[in-house]
Amino acid sequence: MIGPTMTPEILARITAARAARDLSDLARQAVGTTAETISPAERIRSARRLRKMANDLVDLVVLAEALAGADWPEITGALSPRLDPDTVKEEYAESVAEWAATTEAEAEEAGAGLEDLDSWYARHREDHDPDLEKPVADLLNRR
Repeated sequence: MIGPTMTPEILARITAARAARDLSDLARQAVGTTAETISPAERIRSARRLRKMANDLVDLVVLAEALAGADWPEITGALSPRLDPDTVKEEYAESVAEWAATTEAEAEEAGAGLEDLDSWYARHREDHDPDLEKPVADLLNRR
């Protein structure tokens, strides 16, 4: 059991961290296939998959910030200053409501295994990355 500090916002941040890890792994694989002889269509599909994963990551980060109480003009400004905050809020409203309704028990179950993210980070951390031992698990200690 993770403990009483698990919230929908923290779960969204953990989910975003998982998405970032998966995106990183797929990007590294794309570098590894640079010299492979594959069709243009395969190479393009692979790049499009990366783009979709990056877009999904942005959506998860927006969700986490909304759940943390960030205001929609700030969120919208970070997404694109050309967008209308009310439109962006409406676009994310259903997801925010669903995640906000997550019970603590559901959040704990879905957040299980966050230590694996910290281990992954430790294995892949470069000198210029933040020097943190438990960047994901520390979410549970910040409140």
